[in-house]
Amino acid sequence: MKKTYQDMVSIVRIALGSAKGILYLHMEANPPIYHRDIKASNILLDPRFTAKVADFGLSRLAPVPDLEGGVPAHVSTVVKGTPGYLDPEYFLTHKLTDKSDVYSLGVVFLELLTGMHPISHGKNIVREVNIAYSSGMIFSIIDGRMESYPSKCAVKFIELALNCCHDETDTRPSMVEVVKELETIWLMMPESDTKMSESTESDPEKVFTPTSSSSTLKTLYTSQDISGSDLASGIIHTVTPR
Repeated sequence: MKKTYQDMVSIVRIALGSAKGILYLHMEANPPIYHRDIKASNILLDPRFTAKVADFGLSRLAPVPDLEGGVPAHVSTVVKGTPGYLDPEYFLTHKLTDKSDVYSLGVVFLELLTGMHPISHGKNIVREVNIAYSSGMIFSIIDGRMESYPSKCAVKFIELALNCCHDETDTRPSMVEVVKELETIWLMMPESDTKMSESTESDPEKVFTPTSSSSTLKTLYTSQDISGSDLASGIIHTVTPR
C-alpha cells in the first residue's frame, strides 16, 4: 500500500509514536515531565513518519513524593499553552496534570484524521467532531484527501481522540491506556504483522535543522528529541524543563 500522509497506516504510526514519546516523559523520565504544549508543530516527523516530540520550553516537572511519601495530584502553575490544544480544566483551575498532555494529544489525533485546524473560523475541532460523532455523521469529517481506510479503525481512532478530549480530567484515559489502544488499532490495520516489524526497526539517527519553527506534522524532519522508538529501546534522554 502506498504510504502517504493521508494514509491511515501513516496516521496511526504518527499517533502511536507521539503517544509513546509522551508516555516516556510521564513514566520513564527521571524526574517525570509534563510537556504542557503538545501540538502539531511540536511533533516532528522523519521520512518514515516516525514521530518525535519536541520543544520543552513550557514543560514542568511532575509532582514528586513529599516527606510522607504522598504524591500531589497536580502542579499549580500559571496557565501556559496554545489555544485550541489547551486542557479546559487546566485553564479554569490552573491545575496541571498528566491528563493535560492527554487532552492536547487528543486534539492532534483529531487533526490527523480530519485535516481540520484546532480553531478555525470560530469553530473548535473538538466540538465539531463531537457533533458529527453524536449525529452519526462521523465519516463526513474525515479528511477528503484520505485514501481508502478500514472504517472500524477510523471509528476507534476517533473515539480514542474524543475520549482524550473530555472536559473532565478524570474521564480521560492515561497515556498508558492511550498507547495500548493505539497498538490495538495498529494491529487491526491490514498487513499488521509487516507494519509492526517495521515500527520496531531502529534507524541511525540523522539530524537535520528545521527551516522553520512553525513546522507542522506535514513537514518531514528528523530530530533527536524523545520518540516512541526510544521508549521501546529503553534509551533514557536528559531533558531539562523550565
